[in-house]
Amino acid sequence: MVYLTQVYGAPAPQSEPLPGREGEMVQNSAGGMAFPVDDFTRLRRFLVLGSEGGSYYAAERKLTVENANTVKRCIEIDGHRVIDEATRASRGVAPRNGPPLFVLAMAASFGDDDVRRHALSVLPQVARTGSHLFRFVEYADAMRGWGKGLRRAIGTWYEAQGGVAPAAYQMVKYRQRNGWTHRDLLRKAHPSGKDNPDFDALYAWVTQGSAPPEDDRRYDIIRAYESVLGHVSDPVLIADAIREFDMTWEMIPGEVMGEKVIWEALFEKMPLTAMLRNLATLTRLGIVAPMSDAAGQVAARLNDADGLRAARIHPIAILSALTTYKSGRGVRGRNTWTPVPTVVDALDSAFDKSFAFAPQTGRRFYLGIDVSGSMSGGSIAGVEGLTPRMGAAAMAMAIARRESNYYMAAFADANGAAIANRFFGSHRHADYEMMPLHIAATDSLADALRKTDHLPWGGTDCALPMLDATAKDIPVGCFVIITDNETWAGRIHPAEALRQYRDKTGIPAKMVVVAMTATEFSIADPKDAGMLDVVGFDASVPQVIADFVNS
Repeated sequence: MVYLTQVYGAPAPQSEPLPGREGEMVQNSAGGMAFPVDDFTRLRRFLVLGSEGGSYYAAERKLTVENANTVKRCIEIDGHRVIDEATRASRGVAPRNGPPLFVLAMAASFGDDDVRRHALSVLPQVARTGSHLFRFVEYADAMRGWGKGLRRAIGTWYEAQGGVAPAAYQMVKYRQRNGWTHRDLLRKAHPSGKDNPDFDALYAWVTQGSAPPEDDRRYDIIRAYESVLGHVSDPVLIADAIREFDMTWEMIPGEVMGEKVIWEALFEKMPLTAMLRNLATLTRLGIVAPMSDAAGQVAARLNDADGLRAARIHPIAILSALTTYKSGRGVRGRNTWTPVPTVVDALDSAFDKSFAFAPQTGRRFYLGIDVSGSMSGGSIAGVEGLTPRMGAAAMAMAIARRESNYYMAAFADANGAAIANRFFGSHRHADYEMMPLHIAATDSLADALRKTDHLPWGGTDCALPMLDATAKDIPVGCFVIITDNETWAGRIHPAEALRQYRDKTGIPAKMVVVAMTATEFSIADPKDAGMLDVVGFDASVPQVIADFVNS
């Protein structure tokens, strides 16, 4: 009977494939068996999460190469769809524009003639700034070289900015990036100006240093920039120029960037993205201070949901700003500052507002957070210090704040059970356990990150949320598992644990798997309509989950 129960009827451990599904499962990077996602799902993961920093199990180069090969396969299947995915991601879905630009450059290099033409035609939509253009050129130059199509696309990009003045603004603001300058690009592209002679004088200023036409207001930003370069010893004059010509910090000489008067002028019309990046500097210089007008302005802008959407502020950008600002110390360098509480609170509020609006579903959610060892490696979207573990806690908070019926727990190492039981009160399953997280939706995001970060690490068993809910008779409408999908430690597969939960409770529970790394694996069974894979930190995740559980 012992032999019989070990072969028939016993659940397969996660280190082995499900019986009868051997051909459908693959070994993940941790040695467990999981379902492979299709190429377009992995493409979306890469576009949003990137591969900078790699993961706990895969080095950055390996992960990037794997994703690049996936992009190539997708281009062969449907190059136009790839371009559409990259364009969508660049419009605020992805926290950084590097992956969309990389994918667009691949489409412009490895697609057929029609796909390459389409990729180059949408370049101004994906490369919206001079900095984006330099990054795209860096990729394309390495992949394909300079053909007629690329030269034409670069020339068209400048004219697509909306006129001479906007193009001049881009040239002054982003003078060089990644080893390229506008002079380099114009000499490569050879735009003749036949179709738009107005640009001849602008191109001559960039390539030959010719003075722009006098009294032509379209060139005011160039004259202001050149004047600032000649007055680095007069910060007050530079501050006046900032106010008059709407100059940004990228246009200002480094010699005066430590002057308070300069930052006061910059702050008056500072774009929201720049404000997020420079909160520490503004605080360190005393511009943003407790109960100051500037602190009130920062809080008001961060609480403006419409303004956040219009500026395409991504949740990751706010989470990164929050974790850095609250720490009072830069990730690099020695600068320190004292965080202003109203700004910290506003950043916390802005994180929720940066996701797409999603109504409360009224369903019961079990939020299972992966805090295993593998979630401590790598970074999300290249944000230094932002691990998948921290991101998982933040995503759970974003969902919990939209729902009134939820239970939040983390799966971690039972070797720390004595400590966990003492402080958290844990429920054990075999060698691992679920730890209820005493985190409320009213808690601050920073506190949630801190509480999660102190949990003991362990092996990844993504079946534990379903087993825990079964053991405790918790009625769950939807399990949300936030993980890197590197599950390997359990005695039963997550998909099978969900089916057992449904059978025992009679509840047609669903499961949403929120992927936190750009790997090819998933614990969701693609043949089960009640399981859904989504990409962590896609700004539409709360809305997608709401639609799924209500369907």
